[in-house]
Order: sequence, then structure tokens, then C-alpha cells
Amino acid sequence: MTISSSLNAGVAALKANANRLATISDNIANSSTFGYKRVETDFHSMVTSGQGGSYSAGGVRTTSQRLIDQRGSLVTTNNSTDLAVRGRGMMPVRPSSQIAAGSNEMLLTTTGSFRTNEEGYLVTESGLVLLGWRANADGTIPAVPRDTPAALEPIQLSVNQLSGAPTTQMNLRMNLPATATDAGSPGDMQPLSVEYFDNLGKSESVDIELVPTVPATGSSNEWTMIMRDSASGGAIIGEYTLTFTDSRTAGGTLASVTAVTGGAYDPATGSVVVNVAGGPMEINIGEIGDADGITQLSDTFAPVSITRDGSAVGTMTSVQVDENGYVYAFYDTGVSRRMYQIPLADVPNPNGLTALDSQTYAPSRESGTFFLWNAGDGPTGDLVSFAREESTTDVATELTSMIQTQRAYSSSAKVIQTVDEMLQETTNIKR
Repeated sequence: MTISSSLNAGVAALKANANRLATISDNIANSSTFGYKRVETDFHSMVTSGQGGSYSAGGVRTTSQRLIDQRGSLVTTNNSTDLAVRGRGMMPVRPSSQIAAGSNEMLLTTTGSFRTNEEGYLVTESGLVLLGWRANADGTIPAVPRDTPAALEPIQLSVNQLSGAPTTQMNLRMNLPATATDAGSPGDMQPLSVEYFDNLGKSESVDIELVPTVPATGSSNEWTMIMRDSASGGAIIGEYTLTFTDSRTAGGTLASVTAVTGGAYDPATGSVVVNVAGGPMEINIGEIGDADGITQLSDTFAPVSITRDGSAVGTMTSVQVDENGYVYAFYDTGVSRRMYQIPLADVPNPNGLTALDSQTYAPSRESGTFFLWNAGDGPTGDLVSFAREESTTDVATELTSMIQTQRAYSSSAKVIQTVDEMLQETTNIKR
């Protein structure tokens, strides 16, 4: 019985070391594979209780585990959509073959070289399409469920795509000369033209006339602001009386705004709404008493800051992803638009994920349920563009383990040979 158990233990040892050699071979073969996670084989003894001074060898068994929570070093590339996760978390992907089927399958990966294919999808060479949440027209990300991939969709961009956005909001920040409202001043009108884009992306302008009220004596601290729309043939779209205070604490700021024509002034927001040819437009001139709005100081007319939304029609030239997972499209007009957000999925036990081809993983019972985080929030790291994650295999360590495995295999084979010789001696015993 003892000799037979020794034989069985030797056979089990050969199988165990063969398993370990297989994982070592896989690790070395993928030492240059981006995103590869090395596999580790552990040995576990099998003990059989002995009685009466005899001992039976129980042998050995192995278990293998892919160390998915280990992260390789990052290397830089020259492609803006080469992505890697720095820290915890994984990017959601899906086989491109399932796009037409409308599948909700979600796989996970820590790195990928994504490029646009003929349909504009961001896809790797192995056929994995990147998933994300589509942004609203204003660039915001809608509220979506975080424990299901239902809201995720393949990221599709079209390089050379034409895009434009109408202007719906302006901010006017300027200083009007206080001396222009003094008695005896010439009362010169101050002109200002602000470009905007209509619904078809054409350039138009809101032409503003700022006329001071000149009193017979003293200072009026009052201006008339007349707005005209070039798209409406220069028609007046709004006229407002601006009165400024000369108090010690708030001197030079707006004291009141009175609408003559056009939308009413909203003191809570500091805005008026006028109608240009393409529809309503909100024009912010500052709140009452706000030094950051239109002011009347000194003796110089100075447009300090004139901003507006919208953009002319432009051609998409490039795509970039920031550390928070936002996907931006850049146009030749100098405008950028937020198109998608890439979340990072996290599970309680990353090593429990099911390993699949092309360095992808699927949630399983052992991994626990996933949650989709914004990159950089919660336990997750951030996204790095122009980067790939290297394999976690250390070739020197694997070669050392290979030598140890070879010696152990040879020793196990020697045990089998010795047992065979002992059994042969037993069969040679004569009565």
C-alpha cells in the first residue's frame, strides 16, 4: 500500500509540475502582450492519515489563478486613443461583431489601442469596440444606471464630419466712460458688434449702440443700449435704459435696468432675452451691484470680455480622451465638443473575473457585481491617453521558476523510477 501511494504521489507530482510549466510557458509567451495578466500556479498537499506506524503518500494538486489586480507599467504611444487605466478599474468593451445585433454584453479590459474603423467606431485590431455614455447636445452626461450596461453604447465618431452649433447665449462685460454722462460732454455713441452663429452655422452679428444721456447739469449716470440683429436686416431687437450708481460702496455698478423694447431684465441672473432671426437669445449684462457686469468707470470705453456659445460649421480633425474619461472631438474651427464619457467598472474581487481572449474579462459570481464609476471617482483610478499597459510578466522570474519546475519534475520522475525498481524487486522474490 505504501509503495503504491508513492507511485501515485510521483504521478501527481509530474502532473502538477506540468501544469506549472504550462502557466510559465503562457506567461513567457505573452511577455510582450499589452495588458496581459500573468498566471500563478500554487501547489497544495493532499494528506492521508497514517495508522500503526505506516504512512501513505497523499500527493499534490494545483490551482491556477490569473492575477488580474496586478498592473503593468505604462508606456507612451503616439495615438491619442491608445488608452490605459492608471489604478483600479477597467474599461467596458464589446465585440464589434455584436454591434449590429444590439447586444448588451459588456466585457472589461485595462488597456487598448482604439482607432476609428470605416463606420467611425473606436475599435481595436482584435475587434473590441469601446463603450461609453453618449453626451447630450450641451455636453452634459445624462443620469444613467450604474449597475447595468444597458445605457452604454459603442463609441462612434466620424472624422471629417461637419458640425456646428447655433449661438443661444452671450456674456457682455465692458466698461462705459463715466465722463460721457457729464453735462457738457459730446454724447458720442459707443458702437459694439458681437458675432454669433445662426441655426445653419452662418456668421451673423448683434450690433449694439451705447448712447449716453447728457444732462443739462451734473451727471446722469445713464445710458441707452440699443441692440440690432444683422440677420433681421438691422432691426432693433431690444432697447434698454441702464442706470449706474455712484455710491461709495458700489460706485460704477448697475443700479437698474429698464426695458423699452425686448425681453424684460431678470435681476436674479443679470440677463435679458431677445429674439434674433433664428430664435431667442439670452444676453447677460451682469446683476445689479455686480462689479463683474457692465460698469461705468473712468473715461475709457473698454470691452473687457465678450463671450458666446455656438460655433461655425467645422470639420472634425481629431479625437482625444481626458483623465476623467470624457471623449472630445476637435474641429478645424478651434472648437471642441464633448461626445461621450467612458466609465470605469470595478468589482469587489478582480481576480475572480472570467478571463477571455484578447485580454478581456467578464464579471462572474466569484468577482462580485460590478459598478460603473466616473474615472477618478470612488476606488477607481483615471484614464491615460497616448499610453498602453505592458504585460505583468517578468521574464527573469519566470525563467527561474522554470528551472525550479524542471528540477522538481525530474525528481518526481526519479521517484516513479525508484518505485518501479522496488516493485520489480518484490516480484522477483521467490518462495
